Amino acid sequence: MEPLKTAQDPEIPDTKLFSTTAETSAEGASPAPTGLLPGETVVKEGKAAILFPSANEVFYNPVQEFNRDLTCAVITEFARDFLAQRGVKVLVPGEKERVVVSLSEETNEEEKNGAEESAVTVTVGEKCEPGLRVLEGLAASGLRSVRFSLEVPGLQSVTANDFSTKASQPPAAGQLQGRQVSMLMYEMRGKKERYDVIDLDPYGSPAPFLDAAVQAVSEGGLLCITCTDMAVMAGNSGETCYSKYGSVSIKAKFCHEMALRIILHSLDQRAGVYQRYIQPLLSVSVDFYIRVFLRVFTGQATVKNSASKQALVYNCVGCGSFHLQRMGRRTSNGKHMKYSAATGPPVGSECEHCGQRHQMGGPLWAEPIHDPAFVQKVLSAVSGNPSRFGTSKRIEGMLSMVTEELEDVPLYYTVDSLSSTMHCNTPPLLQFRSALLHAGHRVSLSHACKNAIKTDAPPAALWDIMRCWEKTNPVKREKLSETSPAFKILSKEPSLEACFTVRKDANPQSRKRHLTRFQENPQAFWGPKARAKAGGGISADLQDKRKKFQNKRKFQATDSQLKEFPCKRFRQGTCTYGDQCCYSHDLEQTNEEKMD
Repeated sequence: MEPLKTAQDPEIPDTKLFSTTAETSAEGASPAPTGLLPGETVVKEGKAAILFPSANEVFYNPVQEFNRDLTCAVITEFARDFLAQRGVKVLVPGEKERVVVSLSEETNEEEKNGAEESAVTVTVGEKCEPGLRVLEGLAASGLRSVRFSLEVPGLQSVTANDFSTKASQPPAAGQLQGRQVSMLMYEMRGKKERYDVIDLDPYGSPAPFLDAAVQAVSEGGLLCITCTDMAVMAGNSGETCYSKYGSVSIKAKFCHEMALRIILHSLDQRAGVYQRYIQPLLSVSVDFYIRVFLRVFTGQATVKNSASKQALVYNCVGCGSFHLQRMGRRTSNGKHMKYSAATGPPVGSECEHCGQRHQMGGPLWAEPIHDPAFVQKVLSAVSGNPSRFGTSKRIEGMLSMVTEELEDVPLYYTVDSLSSTMHCNTPPLLQFRSALLHAGHRVSLSHACKNAIKTDAPPAALWDIMRCWEKTNPVKREKLSETSPAFKILSKEPSLEACFTVRKDANPQSRKRHLTRFQENPQAFWGPKARAKAGGGISADLQDKRKKFQNKRKFQATDSQLKEFPCKRFRQGTCTYGDQCCYSHDLEQTNEEKMD
């Protein structure tokens, strides 16, 4: 295999192809540039090293190294499966050769030797003619594309595109310009021109690019989509979410998984317009964003199943119980499939448990959001070669949790929200999981929330378990309002006797092995960075602006100013701070206020 060469696509004059081994050192990592100008820095990640100017003119967030590591791991396994059909074998440095045991006794040695001789072997840094064509539509610094070239085997080309001239014209290659990514993908809709992998990691919403993406990806190709507009997708602006994704988001404890299902619904809906459908491989909620990996296929018959894959969600605003309502129904009639409208709704005008109203969200993707077999392949590859990525431990922990999730159970509850509704102590996670298992229900954790409980148990069973827990951890019922959800729930006796004895299978393997599942914040102000300006540069007083506009008070009150306000606890006789209290203990001022 010959190394990839720096070239320019003749049909796309404004995009660029990254080289791999032609510009790498003998150790496989790109060499650090020499002769840096004042203020310039070199950013190293994985095997890549890129040059950054003094001003942050191109968007780059070091916290998303996990995102880029996970993408490299997923594309590697996708390339392994995708190219195996073309007779190409993928090799990754540092990875042990996989031994495949065949249970068939009919296969003779001549067939095995012939298959080995016909297979073409490729490794990282080599251009593979029958390999994958990769597009990073919103490249910014181009770090992700460089890492693909240096770390992912079996690639024919890597195209990095960015509309900003600052991003597409780094100091090392100032002769190339960027394109508007939607126009680029629309131009590549032909069956022979499509990309095998399209990666879109925008600043904010990917909604404007989804229509072009589902058309420009090849048959069975891979889409990698990131959403960072979590305020919209998590329920703060349901009307905005509907305008972008065709789905209403609601404020609920399961908002992060719902965000994943909203973007999958939007992708499936847009793909269906062109007689295409999606197959999710991996969907994760990480830090301040969500990331989905899915394949796109063409099939008019399969597209008809789309309506039955979507669902509306009815969420009680009082106790948090939720029910799903499928948008369509399909029944098998021999070799034929019959489609009909769904019947509903699954709930009444009021919640049967607490008497409160329901809020309706969706539609959302109600089918599995992961492919367990594919996730297991990625997990095995990462755990077997931990030195390949800097965030291997976190990838292993998260993917382990993904493999343990219940596939056919959408959304989840949280133990703390259930106990908050009841105004009682929170039951230990293992005891609550054990109670569900003793009752004959399935249960798992969720990677999207550390206190999550995914279970096929109906809401009535959950509240029966909570009623049993309340008997051993009583609530002061005289303080409960008669209209509160807790009063309505506790007014009924449980229909089952919950057993809180801890079972061995209640503790999943990822928790037993103490894997890195929910890591601590990596650094201060680690969330979404400021958008790179068109003219370049990010203001130096960014943190000052955040303090000014995001704090509850624009101007923080000093202790001397707070002395003008009377201390409420002092009035009640419960203040223990004495003279050190920042509020006033002046009895005359307090009495004057009472007189007024």
